Amino acid sequence: MHNKNNSTRDDVRIGNFTPGPSFVEEFSSNVLYEDNHLLGLYKPAGLLVQGDHTGRPSLLDMAKHWLKLKYQKPGNVFLGMVHRVDCPVGGVVMFARTSKAAARLSAQIRNRTITKIYQAVVHGRIDPPLGVLKASLVRKGRKTIVEDPYDRTGQYAHLSYRTVETRKNFSLLEIRLVTGRRHQIRAQLAAKGHPILGDTRYGSQFRLGSHTIALLGKIFTCQHPTKSISITLEAPLPHDWPWPPENSLNLLFEKQTPKVFI
Repeated sequence: MHNKNNSTRDDVRIGNFTPGPSFVEEFSSNVLYEDNHLLGLYKPAGLLVQGDHTGRPSLLDMAKHWLKLKYQKPGNVFLGMVHRVDCPVGGVVMFARTSKAAARLSAQIRNRTITKIYQAVVHGRIDPPLGVLKASLVRKGRKTIVEDPYDRTGQYAHLSYRTVETRKNFSLLEIRLVTGRRHQIRAQLAAKGHPILGDTRYGSQFRLGSHTIALLGKIFTCQHPTKSISITLEAPLPHDWPWPPENSLNLLFEKQTPKVFI
């Protein structure tokens, strides 16, 4: 039986965030899967996966603190980060609770046996509505630049997409990643002339609330690191997901800061 103790010390801080007395209960609503080897979480858009120089709270630090309190663990808690989701993007993040699980998940990522499916709202009607995008990606400053796919100076990037629906000059896409490069989906769609709604860094004319964009890591499937089973996690749609657009465009400049716990 898991210990439900949700006490916290007043002097505990995670970045510039201080957990309250209901932290364990609130954070539990973000848990999609948990066992002795894995912890699957929903990351709200606008929350860092890993802490940085800004001192903002991160999903990794919050998850470690949650495990420490929930199971009353002394000392440091191990939690391995094997993949990332950009700060302005919401979606599924899988962490490893053991070094063995971290190594085996990392091997699955290298071997491209993990399935990652995203949803995105983009500008325009993409042609063809079903297709594959391949490119070489190069980092220049804070952006990822798309080059010719045969340019070996960059990182090879490959994804497939299909149009789910189109309304009011916006399209809802389902995207399957074959490779997982930094800003890959954002850069490749923008290079095709269809930036993600809210992604002003890559050409969107609209700004969503609190530096979020209309991209969601919807489905994550992997093999369990110690069992002969497949695990599929699905992220819930955010409460302010901008689809259908006719219900959302009038609110684009009025969106509030997304809650850390949904």
